[in-house]
Amino acid sequence: MRVYRKVIILGLAAASMTPAQARTAIDSTLADAGGGDANAGSALAIPKGPGYLECVPYARTTSGIQIYGDAHTWWGQARDRYATGHAPRIGAVMAVRPFNNSRLGHVATVSRIVDSRTILLSHANWSVPGKIERNVTALDVSPDNDWSQVRIWYAPSRGLGTTHWPVSGFIYNAKPGTLRDPGTTRLASAAGEKPARNAAGRHRDPIGAIIAGRY
Repeated sequence: MRVYRKVIILGLAAASMTPAQARTAIDSTLADAGGGDANAGSALAIPKGPGYLECVPYARTTSGIQIYGDAHTWWGQARDRYATGHAPRIGAVMAVRPFNNSRLGHVATVSRIVDSRTILLSHANWSVPGKIERNVTALDVSPDNDWSQVRIWYAPSRGLGTTHWPVSGFIYNAKPGTLRDPGTTRLASAAGEKPARNAAGRHRDPIGAIIAGRY
């Protein structure tokens, strides 16, 4: 399974923390995998629009989820209004909690699921203030593969940096109770599954393998 290289991290409305410039083992793994999201397309139709926007109105446009207010309030506002969970779905909004210099949080729409550790996001106001970025990579770096921590590509450094951004979860454009959260089932069964490998014998989940020291 291909791992898509081009992605973007950091930003937020006011100020953001610039990740380290040095490339890491995970960055190298993405580079070795080849390819890029520019040629990959997206499973979600991302509407064209203005080139600059805040993350909240752009997330509303791409997901259809009608929540207003700062990004850090979305997770709480979604309660009793929208289905929520801890596994990515196409069209869902990933709610990033305030962290370090980011006091307003961040929201981004899932445009494609690549594998159990890799998704593509479309979002605004992240790498460059106000700039819209479509189909960029986010990696789950949580120890339990529960998407509670992610690294997101940061364009100026052309790398993922070292920041592990805390994620509250995913907001789905559906009524509460109408969707089963596949994350719980996946985590429960993961212990009994052998890691999948590609034709070259490498794990299809390279990020999880690196975290676990198996790659």
